[in-house]
Amino acid sequence: MAKRARTLVVWLHVVTSVGWLSQAVGLLALVLYGLNTGDINAFRMARVLDHQVLAFMGAASAFTGMMLSATTPWGYFRQWWVLSKFAITIVQLYIGIFILSDKLEAAAHGHVTSWLPVGTACMISGFAFQTWLSVAKPWGRTPWADPKVKLPTASTKAFVLALVIPLADLVIGIYTSSPAPFLMLITVIAYSIRRAARGRNRSSVASGRGSAAGPARRDAAAPSPR
Repeated sequence: MAKRARTLVVWLHVVTSVGWLSQAVGLLALVLYGLNTGDINAFRMARVLDHQVLAFMGAASAFTGMMLSATTPWGYFRQWWVLSKFAITIVQLYIGIFILSDKLEAAAHGHVTSWLPVGTACMISGFAFQTWLSVAKPWGRTPWADPKVKLPTASTKAFVLALVIPLADLVIGIYTSSPAPFLMLITVIAYSIRRAARGRNRSSVASGRGSAAGPARRDAAAPSPR
């Protein structure tokens, strides 16, 4: 059951990621058309696409990706390719929310800047590079990955949560006319903190320092790498 639920989360991550990328391409096409023709309606359409569709797709893609890292042995900081995707996603969200959306809002009112096509092209390039990272999985482990500790895959409940929360945020966004991912943000932060605490406990046990249940015996045999 947990494997099926995880597969559904992977599916949702792929679908929303493809949606985020394709809508960014559509956004770039509208922006370039508006710049070439001076048609203000192109920027208004781009603003609607960004606010009504792209914002949710981006948030859901980021959320499901982070939850897959947090609920599987990959983690956030154990593999360079996962850490790189995590960093790129944070940058993309920052650019999209705090820079690009404001520029689109201004353009929809006639204040057009050259940042729009540059910022959108950077977003698309980031997606292309992340796709390569997901396929190639390069560079191996980070220095923070303890080879003696392998985090277990989460329970079915965690994967079901990763499926339900984006839908709940979508309903809230439609009702409030605001695509802000409140539930997704709270969930990924809370679950990641909980997961990190468990990881530290496992690392302590693996290194022979004991755990909350009691200190390790000095004569205890060292655990074999998993």
